[in-house]
Amino acid sequence: MTMSDRDHSGTAWRLAPSSYAASRAVEFALPEAPASCYLTMRDGCRIAVDIWLPQGATGARPAILILTPYYRRFRLRDGGEGDAIPNAGKFVRHLVPRGYSVVVVDVRGTGASFGTRDSFRSPREREDSREITDWVVAQPWSDGQVGATGISYPGAAADFLASTGHPAVKAIAPLFAVWDTYADNYYPGGIPLKQLAKSYDDLMVAMDHDRRDLLRNYVYYANPDLAGPHPVDGDEDGALLAEALRQHLGNFRQPDFMAEFRFREDPLPYDPDFSSASFSPYSVSDGIRPDVAVLAVSGWMDGAGYANGAISRFLTLRDNPVHLILGPWDHGARCNVSPWRDDQTPGFDLLGAVLRFFDHYLLRHDTGLGQEAPVHYFSLHAEAWREAGSWPPVEATQRLFLAPGAALADSPGPAGQDATQADFAWGSGDGTRYERIAGINSTTYYADWGQRQARLAGWSSAPLARDMELAGHGLADLWLESSEPDAALYVYLSEVEADGTIRYVTEGLLRALHRRESPAPDRYRTTWSFRSFHRADASPLMPGRAERIRIPLLPTAWVFHKGSRIRLSLSGADADHAAQVPHGRPPRLTLLRGGDRASALELPLRPCV
Repeated sequence: MTMSDRDHSGTAWRLAPSSYAASRAVEFALPEAPASCYLTMRDGCRIAVDIWLPQGATGARPAILILTPYYRRFRLRDGGEGDAIPNAGKFVRHLVPRGYSVVVVDVRGTGASFGTRDSFRSPREREDSREITDWVVAQPWSDGQVGATGISYPGAAADFLASTGHPAVKAIAPLFAVWDTYADNYYPGGIPLKQLAKSYDDLMVAMDHDRRDLLRNYVYYANPDLAGPHPVDGDEDGALLAEALRQHLGNFRQPDFMAEFRFREDPLPYDPDFSSASFSPYSVSDGIRPDVAVLAVSGWMDGAGYANGAISRFLTLRDNPVHLILGPWDHGARCNVSPWRDDQTPGFDLLGAVLRFFDHYLLRHDTGLGQEAPVHYFSLHAEAWREAGSWPPVEATQRLFLAPGAALADSPGPAGQDATQADFAWGSGDGTRYERIAGINSTTYYADWGQRQARLAGWSSAPLARDMELAGHGLADLWLESSEPDAALYVYLSEVEADGTIRYVTEGLLRALHRRESPAPDRYRTTWSFRSFHRADASPLMPGRAERIRIPLLPTAWVFHKGSRIRLSLSGADADHAAQVPHGRPPRLTLLRGGDRASALELPLRPCV
């Protein structure tokens, strides 16, 4: 069975995004090159912007703002060929001929912009975006309405722009963007990802310092004709660009910077007002006006928390016109991650969905979007899109209890226990949800999962009597003892098919130090168990004492087929991606089962129709 993620798979849409896009008139032309200039900010910092206006358009039109640290535009070597706008280009080429002005910005300290970065997603950038919007709406080609979009960093920048409360901002489409940089990205479950900060730093040094020899190590920028950031108009000799690049040498360094934030919302030792919240959109979400429309998009393999970010954005901004799309994708939808895909390249018309969204809220076109369900998600192994009126789509849950004989049973059974020694050499591999967010061009996902999970402690259900669909967040509800005062807990959900094929479904991870749960705040709503990850809420385990620890699984939608078994596996390490906990002291983990301390797997399951 090979299938596609095209939006005609299933009956989720009244009008599929691709059908809308196919009927949408393309009335204008894309200019060969944009106009570009510097805008001077309140502190004198000069920010480089490109202005793409639809050729042939008359009158004022809405503008879409894209704020990026990844070059608004490359310069091409003399006689060279290639895409000079590999990051923002897909939006420019799609939106401008359809009547939108698109303004692409090098955020301060990057590209051709001046300044020095004190953080990523710095509060200074947020204030810059407000001033840039002031400039945009004062231009004769602007009708006074601004939207914002982008993938990853530019997506979160759209959140930050909306959080300024600027009255011109009417719609944002944050795509594959974090809500909480701590838990969605660098410290999922409170566990530090050991290579992520370094890989991001390597990329930003290559870009900010114009180190083309380093930049070519990244597949996205491997074209040898890419010749650094493009100067603005009027900087013919590149003197201004050279000065801007000199200022970038003082930019912060990501590994050193992220090491300051071992606990969520812990302030910097030299700045009590700056914490991980300062570069996380949730912290300023109450500034987003309720009339701002939001399109949140992520994928089931979008790192170790970006899908949570999209869902939390949807839940938190519940008073806004908000739409949520969750597909079978990795970070940025570079790949369709389904084992049953007919093509590595996604078939879903994401640009069509973005166009329809902006047409509805900025151009006020009759797009039919108002008749669609607010949530659309792709169900793997059914290979079909579903719709839902809310999140989670499946509220009823089924509990499977750890039982003797490495089984998962429908009832708790007699008291007992299973023990496993954490193996600090075990890892989940190099084709996982973690590679793409680190800039690694992974294209095949969990192909060797059967071999890897075989080394883990695991519990399996009886064969299923019928097809069952999981949709939402599962939960590992464990009673656990540890031989050490801390542990990193990784729980994996797999489908063991009737022929013995073992499929990775999803996972959850939690540092035991952060096991204490707390209510989710209004600006950070969840439907899964919430942790503050605050220093004050962290506490070591008492070795040998059992505690109840609930570990939410990362969200997914997946059909377990008739005859398959559901398997839960446990590890105390992922050496390929995460730091050891505790260092050099692999814990012995004992799971209690049955009786009044019955460990269980809780899944939002429903029979397939």
